[in-house]
Amino acid sequence: MTFILIAHDKPGALEIRKANRDAHLAYLSETGVGTFGGPMLDADGNMCGSMLILDVADMAAAEAWAAGDPYAKAGLFESVEIKGFKQVVGL
Repeated sequence: MTFILIAHDKPGALEIRKANRDAHLAYLSETGVGTFGGPMLDADGNMCGSMLILDVADMAAAEAWAAGDPYAKAGLFESVEIKGFKQVVGL
């Protein structure tokens, strides 16, 4: 199934994001479930959240993947929302 994950960083957490970026990208590569995504940007162009499309078996797998993300483990996110997703256009 396909899911969209939208995570908003805690205010003032840019340094946490930067410090854990390599581990996050390695996790994405190792798990292979992220099919599209990247950082969300604030008005100044700074990273302030994440949007990912995940291809996993079910919601439980999406939630488990999100919990294992180094960003989540580092306490980066203020909120995380995961919803089922149906692609209609693009990519």
